Parts: sequence; C-alpha cells; structure tokens
Amino acid sequence: MSEFNNVTVVKEANVYFDGGVTSRTIFFADGSRKTLGIMMPGEYTFNTGSAELMEIMSGEMTVLLPGSPDWVAVRGGEAFEVPENSSFKLKVTAVSDYCCSFL
Repeated sequence: MSEFNNVTVVKEANVYFDGGVTSRTIFFADGSRKTLGIMMPGEYTFNTGSAELMEIMSGEMTVLLPGSPDWVAVRGGEAFEVPENSSFKLKVTAVSDYCCSFL
C-alpha cells in the first residue's frame, strides 16, 4: 500500500536522538495507528510497548532483534517485527524511510 486514505495526522513531530530519527503519527478510523518517519545514519536503540512491524521503504540498516545474537541486514522493500515490551538496536547506514505499524 503506497498511500493511506481517511486518516488523522498529528501535526507535532516525534523527534528522537537529537533529530536523527523523526516521525509523524497517523490514526485510522478503526483506532489503529502507525508512524511514518525518516532515520539518518547512526546507531539507535528503541524500546517497545506494543509489538511493531517495521517496514523499510528505502535505505539500509542492520538490526539486532531481542533474543538474537546476530545482526540482520534490512533494506528498502523489507520489514521486520519486534515483540512487545522489548528493545531492538539499529545501525542505519543510509537515510531510511520507514512505516511503523503498532500490532
């Protein structure tokens, strides 16, 4: 899906890591939400409350998921899931466009 229709967009940006990661939250009529954002090259650790599906629209990174000893390469067109109440690490090597769905 390349676009979302009939959504509410929160105007205020979510800014993390001194601007290295930014996003906007969108809400759907059914109450579900997603964030759309950009990650600049760098290393980041995120904590989750809800389970998440991270779709990488463009860019390149490696991800270290909870319980895994290995970093996995992820690039535009790929996705990964993160369990609730956990944390994951990213090494972003190219500006990356993403969509995060809260499951």
